[in-house]
This record gives sequence, C-alpha cells and structure tokens, in this order.
Amino acid sequence: MKEFLVNKEEIGKRIDSYLSLKMKDISRTAIQRLIEEEKVLVNDKKIKTSYKVQEEDKIVIEEEKPKEISLKAQDIPIEIIYEDNYIIVVNKPKGLVVHPANGNPDGTLVNAIMAICKDSLSGIGGEIRPGIVHRLDKDTSGILIVAKNDKAHINLSEQIKNHEVQKTYIALVRGIVKENEATINMPIGRSTKDRKKMAVTKTGKDAITHFKVLKRFLKHNVTLLEIKIETGRTHQIRVHLSEIGYPVIGDEVYSSGKNEWNIKGQCLHAKSLKFTHPITGKEMFLEAGLPEYFDKILKDLDREEKI
Repeated sequence: MKEFLVNKEEIGKRIDSYLSLKMKDISRTAIQRLIEEEKVLVNDKKIKTSYKVQEEDKIVIEEEKPKEISLKAQDIPIEIIYEDNYIIVVNKPKGLVVHPANGNPDGTLVNAIMAICKDSLSGIGGEIRPGIVHRLDKDTSGILIVAKNDKAHINLSEQIKNHEVQKTYIALVRGIVKENEATINMPIGRSTKDRKKMAVTKTGKDAITHFKVLKRFLKHNVTLLEIKIETGRTHQIRVHLSEIGYPVIGDEVYSSGKNEWNIKGQCLHAKSLKFTHPITGKEMFLEAGLPEYFDKILKDLDREEKI
C-alpha cells in the first residue's frame, strides 16, 4: 500500500497523471486499471480517472499483488520475428495462452519467453506477466511485443494508450460482406447475460474497428478481411464482427463455431505491428506470417473459387 498527500503545486492534475509522476515503476495504463478496479481511494472515497486532485487530498493505493504462481522457463517452440537488448517480437501460435492464470499455471507464452530471455524481462507486468505489454486471445495467432526492461515497457504502454501503435489483423468471416471498407464504432463492455463474455453495450467503453474486404469467396459464403483497431478492448474484433452479422470462422464464443474445415478457435491473425522502438526511436514495421492451417484454408478457397 502507498500513500500520497497533494500539495499546492499539484492542484488540478488528473489523478492518473498525478500518480504516474509519483510512481515511476508503473505505467499510466496500469494506474488507470487500479482506479477502475477501485484500488485507489481519495480521502477514503472511490474516484474516476478524470478526477482532479485538490490540496491535502489523501491518496491511498492498494497495489496489485499477483497470485502465488511459481513461474518456470519452458522450452516451447516460438517463432522469433525480431529481438534486441530491449524488446522481443514473436509470432504467437493459436492455442497458446499469453500468461499464467487460473486453469493455465504453465505452458504459456511467458514460460516460453522466460526460456529465451532468461532474467532479462520487464517486471512491470507483475510476477505472472513479466514483459507483457499487450495481449492476444488464446486462439488468436500473430505478432506480439514483449519488453525486456521497465523503460521499454513504460514507453510501449504509453504508445499503445495514445493509439500510436498500428495493429493490423487478418480475419476470415462468415457471410459476404457488402461494403468494401467500413468502420464499426460501438462501445464494448462486460455482457450482462454472461460475465465471461464481452458485448456491445451502451455503458461500455468506446471501441473502434476499421475493416476492408480483401477477397469474397462466394461459393463458400465467407469473406477475408483486413482489420485495423483504434482501441484495444477485450475480444473487440470478434464482438464487433459478430454484432454486425459476420462472425469470425471458428469462433466458439461469439458464434456457433461450426465450420466446414473443423477449425477450433477463430480464424483471426495479428498480421503486423507498426510502432516506434521504445529506446532507439526508430520506426518499426514487423509482420508475422499466417499459421499453416489458415494459409491452407485460403489456398483451398482460392482454388475452389476458380473451378
């Protein structure tokens, strides 16, 4: 637990901005999450991230304490796309959980990265999420950055928060999408019917997804999309596409999951990332190749469409 007392010179700062200056070892995004989880109290009262501090405000922070999980390095094959002394960028396979949690104590991307990087991982993500700057769903494959030190982690977190990281995905969806390009702007929050799912809801957070059609496969009633997201809400792409009537092929949560290829888990792949290197300032553009099963489906569709 940490405590701060606001002085005259600090009056009027947003609470998240104030705390990010006071707590250099934690990202602003992580501070905002603590506020949302009601682990930050001002004068013993809950506040919102937009709250502006006043003189002699007493701020108490209950810091996150990861559950006791004994992490171990595991030799799990992972394709490394790029690596230097500060970051490592990998192509995460479908079916691999990013970090340990209840039900997945090991066999995760973190366990694999620990075997590769040894002790050189950022500690900001906490005991069970070292180096993890952003995530992909278990059954979403593709490109993902891991930070090797805290400075890189904080910088990358800020880039993501400020929408300075451009993420591009490829998805195969059920149905023939009519528009060549479109934007989905619908708020996403926790489903009131099933707390394990997300949903489009009026009380949710802003969520913006842009897509364009790469190819329509009329014989199989499916469409290949390129997708770019402005926000990074949980299950955002899957929720948005399902909401407008084009669920991702294989998605067992936001559609029936049934498909003629018997694919388990969604045909959704994080294809590329464009960002600024957190230490050198160099513009980076990296791509992750499609997984074999996804590539095979597209080649089969191409061949059958010509028959």
